[in-house]
Amino acid sequence: MKKLFAQRILNNSNSYINDIFKNSANPQNISFAGGFPDQDLFPSDQLEEAYRTAIANSKPDIFQYQSVQGSPSLRQKIANRMVKNSGMMVSSENVLLTQGGQQAIDLTAKLLLNKGDSIVVEAPTYMGALTAFDMYEPVYHEIPIDKDGMQIDILEQTLKKHPKIKLIYTIPDFQNPTGTLLTIERRKKMVELANKYDVMILEDSPYRELKFEGDSVPPVKYYDTEDRVIFISSFSKILSPALRTGWMIAGKRVMERLLDLKSATDLQSPAITLAAVDQYLSDNDIDQHIKEMTDVYRQKRNVMLSAIKRYFPKEITYTIPHGGFFVWVTLPQEINSTQLLIEKVLPDAHVAYVPSDSQYVSKKITNAFRLNYTGLNPTIIEEGIKKLGEVLRKEIQLVQLKIG
Repeated sequence: MKKLFAQRILNNSNSYINDIFKNSANPQNISFAGGFPDQDLFPSDQLEEAYRTAIANSKPDIFQYQSVQGSPSLRQKIANRMVKNSGMMVSSENVLLTQGGQQAIDLTAKLLLNKGDSIVVEAPTYMGALTAFDMYEPVYHEIPIDKDGMQIDILEQTLKKHPKIKLIYTIPDFQNPTGTLLTIERRKKMVELANKYDVMILEDSPYRELKFEGDSVPPVKYYDTEDRVIFISSFSKILSPALRTGWMIAGKRVMERLLDLKSATDLQSPAITLAAVDQYLSDNDIDQHIKEMTDVYRQKRNVMLSAIKRYFPKEITYTIPHGGFFVWVTLPQEINSTQLLIEKVLPDAHVAYVPSDSQYVSKKITNAFRLNYTGLNPTIIEEGIKKLGEVLRKEIQLVQLKIG
């Protein structure tokens, strides 16, 4: 049967996402692996009412085929929020509604990448994006991240050395998996480089509104002067992932092509869900909802960071995110986080995390892992970090004995 599958399927990298969901669902484990929102914060009653009202007010049209681009009313609301929150000049015609951010990544890859084309990604980066890009068999160029996001000087060297690069993929706001925030200076420079070297930018920003402290930073697209930036985001992190409602913002020429691809992919996103999201935004204050959500996530982040400081050995370093979902932990070079997870952390501590090798194209960085703090309550976070810390302390002691 193997010969029946397309080569892009056979070449596709192993996806860790199903394993993450499996480990997260296992009641024996304390899972820091999945990038899950806190389900107690979902506005369930309001969403239920939004569905009911949307259907009552719009039937039978709501059950019919709708626009490929999606609900004009919802697109206008998204455009208005982008103008209000980021200062970007956006109209509803610049917005395409998608099946979550994941479809937006896939549509962008389908739009731009032929087999063998070159793409820049952050190192580390969102593994779901790598899985999507892999389907189009690109050549990857990894750009390392520091505390201020993608290292733009290395990006410039890479673009100069490899003139066939077509796309830069970046998660500038509270990056997945490191939690870092790309500085304003680097955002401006990224756009300048894209203009100079004739490259597109895919700006993936699902965590942008989940800011715990500090000033807001304009999106990369804010600095876009040649319609080179495609901005994508989603309601998954700020409302509910089950809605599978995301959006893309692009210039007219790019949008025309994206609409062709969207039509070929699924004709349209589900009209009933889009109408319900639109109704929710009409009837509720989503900014207040996001503020309440952010207050809870800030507390959970603080609990995790405090527990890490208390229970992890001093040889371990970690990021301090100012928003988003994740903390990135770096171990001594001698420790393989995947091997440690399989052999000791899961069986002994019943704790799950995402190892670093799945978040690098090269798979060469094996001594780090990602922790999520939004999906668990503070008591469980404390317990899980304590258990994980005990395993890490013993492992580092073993390494030191071997070296010494």
